[in-house]
Amino acid sequence: MRIAVVDYGMGNLRSVSKALEHVAPEAEVLVTDDAAAIRAAARVVVPGQGAMPDCMRELAARGLVEPVIEASRNKPFLGICIGLQMLFDRSEEGDVRGLGVLAGAVRRFAEELRDPDSGARLKVPHMGWNEVSQTRPHALWGGIADGARFYFVHSYFADEAEAAVRSGRTRYGVAFTSAVARDNIFAVQFHPEKSQAAGLQLLRNFVHWQP
Repeated sequence: MRIAVVDYGMGNLRSVSKALEHVAPEAEVLVTDDAAAIRAAARVVVPGQGAMPDCMRELAARGLVEPVIEASRNKPFLGICIGLQMLFDRSEEGDVRGLGVLAGAVRRFAEELRDPDSGARLKVPHMGWNEVSQTRPHALWGGIADGARFYFVHSYFADEAEAAVRSGRTRYGVAFTSAVARDNIFAVQFHPEKSQAAGLQLLRNFVHWQP
């Protein structure tokens, strides 16, 4: 089985590929910007970090927009961080269009973000460990406790994910969608490759998932 990790110059590719190799030593993990290789792979992972406008520009410059959209339609697909955000229609970051695979918008945390209980001001970006509440069952949550903690680094979040695709929620000043799922797509705002046991379990579940 070949797993393609899409390389458009903006992802934490080495960490993601090494984590996948760790949980799936039987698989071939290929970091690639080749459209044909992405189309031929059994599973596709789209990681991402940095600014959304840069990510979308680099994806287009490498001719990878259509292969990624195709993968989101027809094979097990995992989006990580901006790999989740780019699935939506639009992002406030640079007022840029996403891939339009999922309906909704990506918005920035408020400058005056505060904890609703204590009133303490919260830093943006949201950086560090936080809990993910599983809003509905999914194969990728297998063996992961509801409320397990994952590692986040982001200033923008999927604000308008439809309830039908929402699979995880996290609170940081406001409640936001931290995981989405539809058919063969699963995408997360956090970084499973940096999230120790829970993150490795999610990646292991992805490798064996039969949507």
